[in-house]
Amino acid sequence: MGPLKGLKIIEMEGLAPGPYTAMLLADLGADVLRIARPIPMEANVDVSTNFLNRNRISIPIDVKSESGKSALMDLVSNADALIEGYRPGVMEKLGLGPEACFSRNSRLVYGRITGWGQNGPLAQAAGHDLNYIALTGALHSMGSREGPPPVPLNLLGDFAGGGMLLAFGILAAIIEARHSGEGQVVDAAMVDGVSSMMTYIHSLKANSLWSDERGENILDGSAPYYAVYETFDSKYISIAAAEPKFYKKMLELTGLSDTELPRQNDRGSWPLLRDQLAKTFRSKTQAEWVAIMEGTDSCFAPVLSIPDAIEHPHNKAREAFINVDGHLQPAPAPRFMRTPAAVPTAEISLAEQNDLVLDESWGISPEALQDLINLSALQPSK
Repeated sequence: MGPLKGLKIIEMEGLAPGPYTAMLLADLGADVLRIARPIPMEANVDVSTNFLNRNRISIPIDVKSESGKSALMDLVSNADALIEGYRPGVMEKLGLGPEACFSRNSRLVYGRITGWGQNGPLAQAAGHDLNYIALTGALHSMGSREGPPPVPLNLLGDFAGGGMLLAFGILAAIIEARHSGEGQVVDAAMVDGVSSMMTYIHSLKANSLWSDERGENILDGSAPYYAVYETFDSKYISIAAAEPKFYKKMLELTGLSDTELPRQNDRGSWPLLRDQLAKTFRSKTQAEWVAIMEGTDSCFAPVLSIPDAIEHPHNKAREAFINVDGHLQPAPAPRFMRTPAAVPTAEISLAEQNDLVLDESWGISPEALQDLINLSALQPSK
């Protein structure tokens, strides 16, 4: 099931961005084989609730051993792509870098995901999502004038600018390899991915429509009609009525008069407009505002917790969250008309379910696979 059925991907065990790339590909039908360390990186995580690792089989292989390296190279010979998220040079030191893999499979796409990229002055430095988005200008562009920029969830660098961009790059390189017969390295740096996503903001700035000073821009939370407000019951609602017709509708539904308020884009009067909107939205509960504004052209939505988001009628109608073995989790996306994704399954470890075998197209016999698993269990990496 899924549009990527038939693709074979090797995923080297990693944290967050790499597994997300693998999850996206596996959700859409790719056969993803996860190479786990003999001692797992996340030893205390239940595989049934580690949703990033869903839809794939994992094999514990000690790639520091000669037998482990040999087995991985056998798998590489039959793979379309490999995903790794180690610091630059680690795979080369193991004898598993791009050149070694290309010598076994010239059509292989070698996907590498890091924060800083494979080269540059910071390539070997440690970092996390917050650091990567800080270097791109994205973090500076968020939030109000008062105080430091807010710390967002690690979605922008790790997942959007990292894992998702690597998935896109891998698929593009696989398509190209089918024409040229040659694979290549895909260097997915989170700083590059986030910078790419900032193209629209750069365009606004080039047209003098964006200020480097927070508190001056519509989309950074400074505009009172593109903001979050507290309600009477200490919950929150979001308003994004940027266009005049949507702003007019928002005023109509709140009972405010356009003639009695400052002009929408009079930046000098934004504090007054914000105060009036804040007072108005505090006058009713979140549920009351939902009843008045949801589904209209006022660009409105309640700010929901994760449990509330799962239960929202729109998300339920679209089956945006699905129940897998008693665990609610986000459904595969996007949706495909002819080749829909299958219902996800939890990660399966061949070390724990030794009655399972790999598809024969991977080129490893059941006996050889079991010998490898037994060896890894006896000789874990130091």
